[in-house]
Amino acid sequence: MTGWLIENAFLHTKKFSDQSAWYVRTAKRQGIDLRVFGNDRFLAAYGGSEDGLTNLGNRPDFVLFLDKDVTLARAFERKEIPVFNSPDAIAACDDKSVTHRLLSGQKIPMPLTFSVPMTFPGVGYSSFSFLDEIQHRMPYPFVVKECFGSFGAQVYLVRDRREAELLLEKLAGKPLLIQEFIKESMGKDLRIHIVGGKPVASMMRYNDRDFRANVTNGGRMKPWDPDDRQAELAVRVCEILGLDFAGVDLLYGKDGRPILCEVNSNAHIQNIYDCTGINVADSIIRYIGETCRDRGIR
Repeated sequence: MTGWLIENAFLHTKKFSDQSAWYVRTAKRQGIDLRVFGNDRFLAAYGGSEDGLTNLGNRPDFVLFLDKDVTLARAFERKEIPVFNSPDAIAACDDKSVTHRLLSGQKIPMPLTFSVPMTFPGVGYSSFSFLDEIQHRMPYPFVVKECFGSFGAQVYLVRDRREAELLLEKLAGKPLLIQEFIKESMGKDLRIHIVGGKPVASMMRYNDRDFRANVTNGGRMKPWDPDDRQAELAVRVCEILGLDFAGVDLLYGKDGRPILCEVNSNAHIQNIYDCTGINVADSIIRYIGETCRDRGIR
């Protein structure tokens, strides 16, 4: 069986290249020839003689899509090549506002969340009156999130109206959410890796110096055995979003009640390995191989 791993050609960091190499080694141990390509090697084409994808060559049996170039992922899908995760699932996780919209009404516990009214770069906000309604519904501090972001770098805690206005003006033109701050989970969260509808590895992340628990922001980690409520919530979220695999981040609410924070369609696997000794890539590659064979792919 042959697969292609698609990574972003323009993220030239050791963290990403090491992860791709890790997947290749894991696939080889399972008898799968996995080859790595940057997303710049292929172009989605429209309106001409091209049928949706250029430079396809010898088509693979599947594509492991570790990028967020959803347009390219959909081009592979139009060629009827199995894509893991699917383009729709990647898109649902990449934009945090879409994640919340799709999960709303599905009995998924989430922080109270507001979408910030759209404005344009260079225009900004002539009025912050919309903050009046938000302040009426939830007290400060609250969390401001850019809808597109990773590793907690685009997540901010504002403590009063002035901080909120200054931050929103700085970020004007970007899609934003404002969320309830879950104080019980200050500097602490839970990451559960789900593969094929099952939890395969989990860790608690904690940070004494930051409200964000991300390891990238200085957080620490320890292995964690999720309880039934935590595991069931993570699995249910993946089912709704159509994810083959994901890293699901949960917050700790009152009485330990799990609350969804974010969903990562292509969560990195180094930290969870360092914390637990579990190679999540093993489960992902095995799941892809079994799924392809079930579909009649050699």
